[in-house]
Amino acid sequence: MAAQMLTNEHARVERGEFSSGSLKVLRNRLDAHILPRWGKQRPEDIDHAQLLAFTQYLSKSFSTITVSQYLVAVRKILTLAVAVNALDKLPEFPKVRVQTNSRGAFTPTEYWQIMRTARKLQNTRHPDSDSTLRKSYRLRSAEYTMPPDVAWVIGFMVNSFIRPSDLKTLKHRHVEVVRNGNTYLRLNLPKTKSHTRPIVTLQPAVRIYQQLTQHHSARNLAAPDDYLFLPHLRDRAYAHWVLSFYFNWVLARTGLKLGAHGQERSLYSLRHSSITFRLLYGQGIDLLTLARNARTSVDMINQHYASTVTGEQNIGMLQSRRTRQHSQLSHTVIS
Repeated sequence: MAAQMLTNEHARVERGEFSSGSLKVLRNRLDAHILPRWGKQRPEDIDHAQLLAFTQYLSKSFSTITVSQYLVAVRKILTLAVAVNALDKLPEFPKVRVQTNSRGAFTPTEYWQIMRTARKLQNTRHPDSDSTLRKSYRLRSAEYTMPPDVAWVIGFMVNSFIRPSDLKTLKHRHVEVVRNGNTYLRLNLPKTKSHTRPIVTLQPAVRIYQQLTQHHSARNLAAPDDYLFLPHLRDRAYAHWVLSFYFNWVLARTGLKLGAHGQERSLYSLRHSSITFRLLYGQGIDLLTLARNARTSVDMINQHYASTVTGEQNIGMLQSRRTRQHSQLSHTVIS
């Protein structure tokens, strides 16, 4: 049943209904805990009691989100079993209340602190010994010194809404500088999480892009098929790992690894900051426009990114009053 379910999900990937990344995660979850536990059992043998025990077992090691996603995978298999008459009806599944956590956005003051620190650490060798960097962090000797790319990554992510995974795939051919009434970059990124629309950046991203292009052009690493960040590293999974290592180095130096509520910060916190800053400082921006440009959903922004925005942070907007002219226009439109 699990094999047939995976075949069906693979067909959805080919139709563009399901992402290949999600399929890989689904397969990993089957191999990690679902099939070792139930691979040789018949579908009708899996009842509410077994599902409840499985939920309690997973809860010892995983977050409520991960536990819920494991149950979704089991439900997919049993739903298929019902469809092919191998099971009369679905058993009752345990209810798991998913707890969403803030992704640890930086404040503007913290953002400038990590930016200045990344610039100061440029061309500085990491203080750990060679053996520690090799064994603990799996770094090659060429990556023991921080490059200028780290500061560019920090500024670029906050001004472009991209995900950390985009850093390893973003090439110059994906970037277009646009100058009309506004100046920005249009990023025609590869498909991520079923989203294909271009992303437009804020104006500071243009300056950052010009700086990194000039730097890498001197090394013949700014051709259309060259990557924007750490282009000399052809293994892009390793490049992503190296950028994460450098960023954690900056956070360790600044003491900002943990957020105000104890959440660990990572490169993803820069995307969180990008969206949060627009919610706080963007004049009249609506959530749908922001969500589409950031390749996410309004629900995701409400649940994760906007969870740290308080009324006090937008006190000026809360206390603002419409002008008489604006009120009359709104009345006319509504009428």
